[in-house]
Amino acid sequence: MIDVVIVNFNAGKLLGRCVAAVIGLPAVARVVVVDNASADGSIEALRRRFGHESKLTVIENRTNVGFSRANNIALEHLDPSSPYVLFLNPDCLVSGPVIDRLQRFMDHHPDAGMAGCLIANPDGSEQRGCRRRFPTPFNSLGALFPFLAALPFIPADSGFNLAGGPLPVHPVEVEAISGSFMFVRRSAINLVGRLDEGYFLHCEDLDWCKRFILGGWKIYFVPEVKVIHYQGACSRRRPLRVSWHKHRGMLRFYGKFYREQYGFWLFLLVAAAVWGRFVMTIPGSIAKGCRHRAKSSPG
Repeated sequence: MIDVVIVNFNAGKLLGRCVAAVIGLPAVARVVVVDNASADGSIEALRRRFGHESKLTVIENRTNVGFSRANNIALEHLDPSSPYVLFLNPDCLVSGPVIDRLQRFMDHHPDAGMAGCLIANPDGSEQRGCRRRFPTPFNSLGALFPFLAALPFIPADSGFNLAGGPLPVHPVEVEAISGSFMFVRRSAINLVGRLDEGYFLHCEDLDWCKRFILGGWKIYFVPEVKVIHYQGACSRRRPLRVSWHKHRGMLRFYGKFYREQYGFWLFLLVAAAVWGRFVMTIPGSIAKGCRHRAKSSPG
């Protein structure tokens, strides 16, 4: 049996659609929704629609405690004997065969700590981030500043996003998958530990994947299984805040896993690049937030 964890923050009607897609599946034992103080009525609508469902547990936080902490809160309410946990974003829609096929895959691959699938945009194209390399200082500098590609210490295939490359025919090992859909072995969580709550939003999935691999587990990308992700549905209201947490999380990841290996000065260079990139995103984030507010305002 499988437990499903969904962290909600203003996902609107997508939350109900997400829960509806999984709660009736025979393989799903329990669905735990943790709400991070949403203000859009999504939790009230969920209770009205699914209040009779014995499988559903809704936990409402008084404040937004972040993605990692909310997922960890959900883990405290799951049956520890359930062999798998699906961590699912509320703006991610799955079909019945997805869970069954991933469960069979994990059953036949006991070395797999977690598995991800082909995450598609609503138009069917592969979404960035569903299969990734770890962002090391060198490949990150090459991705952030393409003019550095000529330097000998910058990898020729700079960048850590693998989406857009040839799609594998069969399941393959990858370094990281997307936190919007993580099918995770419970026994691996018990050994590796829960999500790092030092991340508020973004990069906690990379951190977890890194720790799983360091713990001897494999991470697989299963391309024949597909879900649709309406990316950003929960973060459109505050794009600047999201961008700040993303860059802060990136720097935490580097400091945690690479500072000792590469030394202080390279870490300082990476930190300058990360925050420099954040500053460059500020105008676009402000404009995006204004457009969303204008679109959402009545009249």
